[in-house]
Amino acid sequence: MLLRYPAVGEPLACEPITKGLLNHGYRVSTTSGSYFLKHHLDKRHLDDTSGERAAIVRQHRATQRLQSLGVPVVPPLTDTRGDTVTVIGDRCYALHPWVDGLHRAGSELTLSQSRRLGALLGTVHTGLEQVMAPGDGPYPASPPARPGHRSPDAADTFELIDDLLAAARGQDGRDAPRDAFDELAVHRLVERRALLEQHAHRRPPTPDGPATGWVHGDFHPLNLLYRGADPVAIVDWDRLAVQPRAEEAVRAAAIFFVRPAGELDLAKVRAYARAYRGAAGAGAAELAAAVHRVWWERLNDFWILRWRYRLDDRRADPQFPAVSALAVWWTREYEAVCAAFTE
Repeated sequence: MLLRYPAVGEPLACEPITKGLLNHGYRVSTTSGSYFLKHHLDKRHLDDTSGERAAIVRQHRATQRLQSLGVPVVPPLTDTRGDTVTVIGDRCYALHPWVDGLHRAGSELTLSQSRRLGALLGTVHTGLEQVMAPGDGPYPASPPARPGHRSPDAADTFELIDDLLAAARGQDGRDAPRDAFDELAVHRLVERRALLEQHAHRRPPTPDGPATGWVHGDFHPLNLLYRGADPVAIVDWDRLAVQPRAEEAVRAAAIFFVRPAGELDLAKVRAYARAYRGAAGAGAAELAAAVHRVWWERLNDFWILRWRYRLDDRRADPQFPAVSALAVWWTREYEAVCAAFTE
């Protein structure tokens, strides 16, 4: 592959990047420096006209345009043919400059840095609004509704809870020995079912004319690099899409600012949300609606347990205690959380 990038020099070493759940990436050292080689997963059997390859090119084009606006991104390098995507066999790759930086959780951020984080995401959303032309992707720039983003139905969740309970209790025919995780899973599933029974009437409807726009799609600590106190690179644009923008802001805060016991640091959330609203031009009503939809989404979501019990994939297990506790705490402190995002 490096033969297509003669300016990067001769390869010296290639080391896999171990952080992250879904991506395959490598640090490539050459005679001219270091680079990040990204293997785009689930992009097999691509050709120059494939929709999947076009989606990757779209991501690359978006980062190139955002960089021109001063947003901290790392667009891919262009090869000798002017391409940013390389298909080798059934695998798709892109080569990026290497950026030295660290991931920082919300617990490491000061109030000032929390404000800067919110302003950064707001800048991303307004920047994408500028650089993504109408029809530049699988969605139009401003779709009138979002039938693909309907809120979860509690009836479906109850069925899922029953299936997961059987697995966690060892009643699904598997031979795996039960452990403390399984005990916690049973506790949280029973607890969540009771909460859903109590709050089922609060399912948010699909709104008319939601405030949608192009969003990063996966804005969380592992996709943001810091150098000292400053964000220097937003990475992994694989989920670039048209979605309700305020919901991305709420989801990101729920990841950055969750404490180990499953509580949100509301002081930092407040600072972050005020800065986001100012940078994105989003009103309090938009944020309040997003808080309600993401709360309901969390109340119905069991992705970590689905990975463990349906896919036998335990990589996300360490996140479960805080994530599962957050849904319960958020329900109890609903008004305080909403106020932190809107006041």
